[in-house]
Amino acid sequence: MSATTRPVSTVSRLRSALRPAEGGVNPGLVAALLILFVLLAVTSPYFLSSTNLLNIGKAVAITGIVAVGETIVIIAGGFDLSVGSTMAAAGMTAAFLLGFGVPLPVAFAASILLGILIGLVNGAIISYARINPLITTLATLAIVRGLAYVVSGGREIVISDPAWLSLGTGAILGIPVMIVIVAVTFLVFGWAMPRTIFGRYAYAIGSSARAARLSGVAVDRWRLAFYVTCGGLASLAGLVLVARTGNAQPSAALGVELDVITAVILGGTSLTGGRGRLAGTLIALLVIGIVNNGLTLLGVPSYWQQVVKGGILLAAVLYDELHRGRRDER
Repeated sequence: MSATTRPVSTVSRLRSALRPAEGGVNPGLVAALLILFVLLAVTSPYFLSSTNLLNIGKAVAITGIVAVGETIVIIAGGFDLSVGSTMAAAGMTAAFLLGFGVPLPVAFAASILLGILIGLVNGAIISYARINPLITTLATLAIVRGLAYVVSGGREIVISDPAWLSLGTGAILGIPVMIVIVAVTFLVFGWAMPRTIFGRYAYAIGSSARAARLSGVAVDRWRLAFYVTCGGLASLAGLVLVARTGNAQPSAALGVELDVITAVILGGTSLTGGRGRLAGTLIALLVIGIVNNGLTLLGVPSYWQQVVKGGILLAAVLYDELHRGRRDER
């Protein structure tokens, strides 16, 4: 009997691993977004102004670009804490090259390649050396940030190139360029995740790396692809951040990991991998952005925003654990 049930069990696991299990967007999160929107529209006369709404979009745009890559990595069963350091290093690299007369497109390409290299290193250590993703990316977080300080001597570089600054100040048909960039990023990867091999393998590996490997998926190579994507998007976000602030500095994007991971987990992506939707991440970003904006409009001290974000992250993790526990009992 065991000889006949074992193949069936194996086939069942393979099928379930290769079936996208992305789940749906939490209706409660959508309700929270609507309630926050209505509440602030009533309590603050400035909330619904076009300027304020665009400010919310700008505030979440940079975090949103990074959150796309982080969502993909976590869906695939990984984790990346080095995104903030990658952002800072990318901005410093492009500014440094620009100061030596390197054309802007080449400087941008070098920065994106740097992020890809960092992602490649993360993925290789995690996949082939079998080091825990948290430990690996915590180490690269410190190494990359430290090297940014060493190379720059701790000094910031002021950016005067109008083409670069236009990423943070320009607009297309009245919509800020940085909002267009994050929208395109979400649309491209939101389409790709459930419809392409790239996305299906991310869900499969996150659900069961062993089953995916048994079905012929090159798990280690695909993990490299997911971390490379995250690193490249973090570099892009770093370039947009410099465009918005007007300067590149090694301390840039310090602590952005908290915002990114809060949005990803709040958006419904499971910490254990295999489940998540970029649409959920986007809604979570808007919730966090509106909360921060609302606290500012209502005159709440800025340091309370960190308390609120920490509380939101804790609530999201507790919800994920409870939800996963209910699924396991079925």
